[in-house]
Amino acid sequence: MARSGTLSVHLLLVISLSAIVVAAGGRALPLNLLRGFERPGFSRSFHRIYDTSKYGIFQLNNGLAQTPQMGWNSWNFFACNISETVIKETADALVSTGLAKLGYVHVNIDDCWSTPKRNAKGELVADPKTFPSGIKALADYVHKQGLKLGIYSDAGIYTCQVRPGSLYHEENDAKQFASWGVDYLKYDNCYNLGIKPKDRYPPMLKALNATGRQILYSMCEWGVDDPALWAGKIGNSWRTTDDINDTWASMTTIADLNDKWAAYAGPGGWNDPDMLEVGNGGMTYQEYRAHFSIWALMKAPLLVGCDVRNMTAETYQLVSNEEVIAVNQDSLGVQGRKVNVSGTGGCSQVWAGPLSRRRLVVALWNRCSKAVSITAAWEALGLDSSTSVSIRDLWQVRITRMSQKMLRPRSLHR
Repeated sequence: MARSGTLSVHLLLVISLSAIVVAAGGRALPLNLLRGFERPGFSRSFHRIYDTSKYGIFQLNNGLAQTPQMGWNSWNFFACNISETVIKETADALVSTGLAKLGYVHVNIDDCWSTPKRNAKGELVADPKTFPSGIKALADYVHKQGLKLGIYSDAGIYTCQVRPGSLYHEENDAKQFASWGVDYLKYDNCYNLGIKPKDRYPPMLKALNATGRQILYSMCEWGVDDPALWAGKIGNSWRTTDDINDTWASMTTIADLNDKWAAYAGPGGWNDPDMLEVGNGGMTYQEYRAHFSIWALMKAPLLVGCDVRNMTAETYQLVSNEEVIAVNQDSLGVQGRKVNVSGTGGCSQVWAGPLSRRRLVVALWNRCSKAVSITAAWEALGLDSSTSVSIRDLWQVRITRMSQKMLRPRSLHR
């Protein structure tokens, strides 16, 4: 695939039905918001295009992840090269850059934080070489910054990097995490003894709940057993795909796989297409903008995966776009999806989803390396053809007003 450095999305737009916008302020009852989409302006096919049945029905009603979780995870950039210094400096950077104020509050340690073996009491132990102060002290430091600490374990006998897993140790490990002040658990799927995920993941939920501490439960089952069909009552998020890597091919493939499960996400439980690669160097600025745009539209967890201590201005500009973040964190909580594919090789794609206050988010996405002109038909967006709307481009930060059947942007490149 050619890498010409040309444009990839793009427009990321929010369409407001300007003549009949519901007044902002306060969080309306779910029924009231859904009734808003039955009023003039939305077509009869609206609910066929966008499944809003999950709205207001908490997937895992533990009070967490009412919108997709946001924060940072160590794996994509650091892998096993982590330490308490890296975690502390990252927490500092999230605060000093202003990312914490935008919602990036979870500081998540991934694999390799523990010693290769449990201690004589059967407990997990932080590696004294890299985490000499221990996890409790690190959690205290992170909490003083107004942030939350996440940790990693595995629903197997070992983690993916062959550290002790939590299979058959769920109760004791959950108590230990809670005693340390952990706020988030990423729970992986390696060395699982061939036991079905449906049998291995619920025991940790039960153990976490028994601690009395609110701990966000992020299931990393890789989409092996179609977790969207059953994980909604077990985890606050569930991986729908294998691991992402920092390439255009990986990112687009994962977006397509995650799209399949759009109807199964909602407040309290989200489809997880894996962490963000934005800023890690394997894609162009325009490709990263597509990555961030589609993850936001899909209501994916927004977990930055680069070294936030040394972000470029371009990376910061992408992950700090407040209007794109607001799409991801919208109170309606309906995952946007692919609504139209056209052109040779499916180059021209339209992704869209409903937002609160009678709005839609729409992404016009060129998936190939040549220039294309993308048209989004009003009907494909679930709008009546005569609807009058205002349109805001979230990357150009400007508003236009339109009343027509088609949205016809300028040519888009990748």
